[in-house]
Amino acid sequence: MRPEIVLTHEFVRAMPDELEERTIYVSIDFATVAHKCCCGCGREVVTPLSPTDWRLIFDGETISIEPSVGSWNLPCRSHYWIRRNKVQWSRPWSREQVQAERAADARAKAIYYGNEIEAEEAPPVIVPVPPAPSSTEDAESPVVAKPERRVWRRLKRWMFGA
Repeated sequence: MRPEIVLTHEFVRAMPDELEERTIYVSIDFATVAHKCCCGCGREVVTPLSPTDWRLIFDGETISIEPSVGSWNLPCRSHYWIRRNKVQWSRPWSREQVQAERAADARAKAIYYGNEIEAEEAPPVIVPVPPAPSSTEDAESPVVAKPERRVWRRLKRWMFGA
């Protein structure tokens, strides 16, 4: 069990040259959040804010970032949630889970940005469900990425008459 980590947050225009440990920097101007990995490895983690990436929730006192932060490209491979300025550790993902999520992300971007052909060519992606979590860990629900062609097509036709 990992110790509880409480973070502070700072709203900035641009990211500082040196990030402080346990501080989350939020740039609304650049729609980006950055912090040092919460495992203590010292590596920088950048999460872009967008409809297809991460979301930032600011409740007037604390921030939360959704979905979870998976440092899959770092040696530590840390996986955690940031909720109300606190780190909630989650189970690491297998290579297959990471690849499946990256494919689902690419599909979501293709659909969102209107590249339906690319989205239609990609097969549906099913992310395996990890084993049941212990009471101290947070598990994510299974993610099934399916193209929402009909909804987007209807919306486009309604908006643009196409």
